[in-house]
Amino acid sequence: MNQQGICTCHPGATVWLTGLPSAGKTTLARALAARLRADGRRVEVLDGDEVREFLSAGLGFSREDRHTNVARIGFVAELLAANGVKVLVPVIAPFADSREAVRKRHAAESTTYLEVHVATPVEVCSVRDVKGLYAKQAAGEISGLTGVDDPYEAPESPDLRIESHQQTVQESAAALHALLTERGLA
Repeated sequence: MNQQGICTCHPGATVWLTGLPSAGKTTLARALAARLRADGRRVEVLDGDEVREFLSAGLGFSREDRHTNVARIGFVAELLAANGVKVLVPVIAPFADSREAVRKRHAAESTTYLEVHVATPVEVCSVRDVKGLYAKQAAGEISGLTGVDDPYEAPESPDLRIESHQQTVQESAAALHALLTERGLA
């Protein structure tokens, strides 16, 4: 136990899964969460769509609004992680400076932050098209789709790069679990 009475035997951490829409971020986060919970770990998934509905309602998709959304999610993630929770954050976070601001906030609080790039090519994502966004963009119904007609700045040196289109969800979750184990976080 630390001075605040928090068990440090299973430290918290934020694991940010960034990638294009339909890259497999949420699927991977949920698979890893199930595995960690089965091991008795405290886990939360801060899904980008859910956060937009409940914490960031009213924000649009301008660069400023996207930065605000990422900052809010980063704040909540750091609070949970500082209290011993493994926080899995499957959120696009398209701009490197926004992700870096979250990393710095975690560092300032001595909270572990890992960045995972779910590096699925846009061609694969557009076929998966979980929410129909690529089809809507192609039909001219929407614009500003990350990675298509809006920028996505892929991480230059993530803690882990997962190419979800080349392995199963279970294999991707195992690779991420191995990273957590290696870092003493699993």
